[in-house]
Amino acid sequence: MTSRLPDKQRIQKFLSARGVGSRRQVERWISEGRIKINGRLAEPGEPVGPEDKIRIDGRPVSSKTLADHQYLMYHKPVGEICTRTDPEGRKSVFDRLPPLKGGRWISVGRLDINTDGLLIFTTDGELANALMHPSREVVREYAVRVMGEPGDEKIQRLLDGMELDDGQAKFKSVVPGGSGEGANRWFHVTLAEGRNREVRRLWEAVGVTVSRLSRTRYGSLRLPRNLARGRYRGLSAHEVRELYRVAGMEQEHKNEPARKAPARSRRK
Repeated sequence: MTSRLPDKQRIQKFLSARGVGSRRQVERWISEGRIKINGRLAEPGEPVGPEDKIRIDGRPVSSKTLADHQYLMYHKPVGEICTRTDPEGRKSVFDRLPPLKGGRWISVGRLDINTDGLLIFTTDGELANALMHPSREVVREYAVRVMGEPGDEKIQRLLDGMELDDGQAKFKSVVPGGSGEGANRWFHVTLAEGRNREVRRLWEAVGVTVSRLSRTRYGSLRLPRNLARGRYRGLSAHEVRELYRVAGMEQEHKNEPARKAPARSRRK
């Protein structure tokens, strides 16, 4: 889906919209001296346009044309990390994604190594940034299996809000999801932000241990029952439009032609 952009933009936004990386990644690369504009080191927030020659680690970035963006959902299994490289050699979610020419997949949020479920990937860094930004309050839903019976008082505390080490946090909803094996109980919870291990830490704050955690929804996208762990599928035109709407970017996305979604992956 081709986007039309102004001639000059802040470099973070310019490169993010071209699928080079998220704004935060671009800022880090600038601080590390890895990006040059017309032969000199880039500065944060510097305006650039299609006529500028941009290089990252010495490799040129295409500034004249913006590649069609792509979108997919992935069913992350337990045991995979959400970073591209790992000194311990653990498997990465990026290992299974289809290769791209001239761009890179950007993950919309992360899941810890012990959590499975829905991950969204796109080459549109602006969309990814908007979906993750706290101001948008995009709802995430999780299926949670906990040990023991929490009781109404603890559930109410989770809804009212708990003080964690990085600030106040709470669930928007906590709905019983049936009993598990033995003393385990299932719940479906929602929250409108994505801090590190927030779901687990909230339950731990009321003395409850999470024995399994799976993300089932992010914004308008719900994990399909027929999408096996370790597999991905491309998003339909309707699903893409809904993502832009949730991100508050429907006007930027309006009237863009639909692009065929990437095919499903083979199991590895």
